[in-house]
Amino acid sequence: MHFVRSSLTGLICLLSLVSGRPQAKPEHRVWTLRTVLRQLNNQAATFRTLSAEVQRTKVTVVVNDRSTESGMFYVLRDGKMRLNLTKPDPRTILRVGDTLYDYNPLISQVAEYNLAKHRELVDQFLLLGFGTSAKQLEKAYLISLGGEQTLDDRKSLVLDLTPKSEQVRNQIARIELWIDESGWLPLEQKFYEAGTQDYFTITYSNIVRNAALGSALFKPKWPKGTKKIKPQV
Repeated sequence: MHFVRSSLTGLICLLSLVSGRPQAKPEHRVWTLRTVLRQLNNQAATFRTLSAEVQRTKVTVVVNDRSTESGMFYVLRDGKMRLNLTKPDPRTILRVGDTLYDYNPLISQVAEYNLAKHRELVDQFLLLGFGTSAKQLEKAYLISLGGEQTLDDRKSLVLDLTPKSEQVRNQIARIELWIDESGWLPLEQKFYEAGTQDYFTITYSNIVRNAALGSALFKPKWPKGTKKIKPQV
């Protein structure tokens, strides 16, 4: 299954990719939704860049099918983002402003998607990234605290998010965020698709917060002879 399709759900799959790494020993305390949001606020204020290995698994429940894609992910605080997929096939996804580029080296083609008409939808899912205040998150989602869980031997807090926007809920019914208590950055994101039992998860590893990322990494430059197309979304 490809990351980019000519559908909003496909774009959501791409725009939801952000995470971070543990930085300190977790505090031993009883957390409330208010204290969790306050801590996320503090961490967001210092976010500038991020690089990580990422893996996305799509689960189609009815036919019991699982498909996985993986690669390297890079993001800047201003919203620029790049995903270099390596498995199962090479592919590059790049977002700059309102344009999303999907470069396929196997066929020497890059698709350019204009996101301007879907800014509300795009911006809400980018709220799952960093540099976003708790106030902005609460404006976009109904938030509940699912309690403390262990994920990959790390203590995590689970936030359950329900989009307030009907447009967003038509694509994604709800989202679970697994937040590492030691670094206050997501370990995993789980998206439940609207109208089905299907879902996809995004997990992160080897994460570097505030890494030195060159500006060239986010420029839409492709090999000579690459064919350009502009699908509608």
